[in-house]
Amino acid sequence: MNSPDFHHDTANTSWVHIVKRYNHPNPVKSWFQFSSNLLLYSLAWFLMFESLSISYWITLGLSIPAAGMLVRLFIIYHDCGHGSYFKSGKLRDSIGLLTGILTFTPYYHWSNNHQVHHDTAGNLDKRGTGDVWTMTVAEYNESSRWGKIVYRFYRNPVTMFFVGAPFVFIIGNRFTKKRMNQKGRMSVYITNAGLLVFLVLMSQLIGLKAFILIQLPIISFAGIFGFWLFYVQHQFDPSYWARNEDWDYKRVALEGSSYFKLPRVLQFFSGNIGFHHIHHLSPMIPNYNLSRCHRENALFSSIKPLTFWQSFRTLTFRLYDEKKNELISFRRLKFI
Repeated sequence: MNSPDFHHDTANTSWVHIVKRYNHPNPVKSWFQFSSNLLLYSLAWFLMFESLSISYWITLGLSIPAAGMLVRLFIIYHDCGHGSYFKSGKLRDSIGLLTGILTFTPYYHWSNNHQVHHDTAGNLDKRGTGDVWTMTVAEYNESSRWGKIVYRFYRNPVTMFFVGAPFVFIIGNRFTKKRMNQKGRMSVYITNAGLLVFLVLMSQLIGLKAFILIQLPIISFAGIFGFWLFYVQHQFDPSYWARNEDWDYKRVALEGSSYFKLPRVLQFFSGNIGFHHIHHLSPMIPNYNLSRCHRENALFSSIKPLTFWQSFRTLTFRLYDEKKNELISFRRLKFI
């Protein structure tokens, strides 16, 4: 559905020929990944239900791998939105709408916003859609007292991950917005209708209380983990940010999108999205081809990985300092 604009880099097109080799979806791999993920997610859901009669602590423990499988389903949903998962547009949209219901996210609306993110990531003049709210030092200093309080509240890790992420998936995604197009509104209605059917059916089968005790922690943990992945993909240092006149497609992919090197099990649950530098270079690459593309090409050998433990340092980054071209903490702001 959405393809990258390969004309941003007119000086050197060798990277275009490299990534094009990996752009083609393999229907066998796509169907196997989708069906096996759906099966494993359903199995985790069933085991959580069975554990309710034993101990809710077991249920909560099982919700973590269940949430991991839901994040993996979200990556499939995400690939469908980029047009990279199946050749058939109708099939992609059907799978996207279905996984949108399972992930509580309206397919067409989110995909549209996400494409805007790809077109504007790292562009200081085009912030505001599909990204993490990031102020420059100058903007923050010029803000009112109330504006600074709101921004600090938003950028607090507790607010972003433990309050904001579950809120967006459970409540925020249930409503249409004025700027939505017709397709976006329709996807909200379809997702809400699908969730209502899911809730009613499961309530009839296992009871409303059991449904909430199972589904609520799954979507909450998945939202937290998913938002963490999205946050780390562009909130790291050193990272590439630029004004519109200097913004470069290749640089924002290779320098402004992280190579988040995760332990193997987390790489599995995150659907290889840690190879985000390659994903931004070509969103048409299916998730199962990302690691191979990185491994097989010398172009990516100089990309410095961001490890799991190093990623926690990104929580201190709050503002972008245009003078020094770096993300800084509020504490650093005192010395500027």
